[in-house]
Amino acid sequence: MERDEVILIDTHVLIWAISDDRRLGPGARERLDLETQTGLLNVSAITPWEIALLADKGRIVLGREPLAWIEAALGLPGVALASIEPAIAVGSVTLPGALHGDPADRLIVATARHHAWPLMTADSALLAYGAEGYLEIIDARQ
Repeated sequence: MERDEVILIDTHVLIWAISDDRRLGPGARERLDLETQTGLLNVSAITPWEIALLADKGRIVLGREPLAWIEAALGLPGVALASIEPAIAVGSVTLPGALHGDPADRLIVATARHHAWPLMTADSALLAYGAEGYLEIIDARQ
């Protein structure tokens, strides 16, 4: 599998990849491995906030303090943090079509759209949004 495009990964994909979660499909895992080797893997700047929030609410267990976990994840080879530029922040409010109001998802989608990067996710709402043609999706379950 040869790729040369940057991809954006959803928050749960980062968590699944690091924890070696079986919900991450073999094709997605292979793609992530390739992208980390070429340095073309991004996470949104909202992802650290979302991870910290999930940990604080007890919805995920990281095994260490959220900041230490996030810094370690962002320090992995090939992983980069995509900033939230003003155009992305505004774009998250004016997304076309119907997408739920979750601010993290909206910022992640707006980041992918702004940079024309495919988004790897298993989120059913984002998969459906991509199926409507609003952004390119890589299904993390496959």
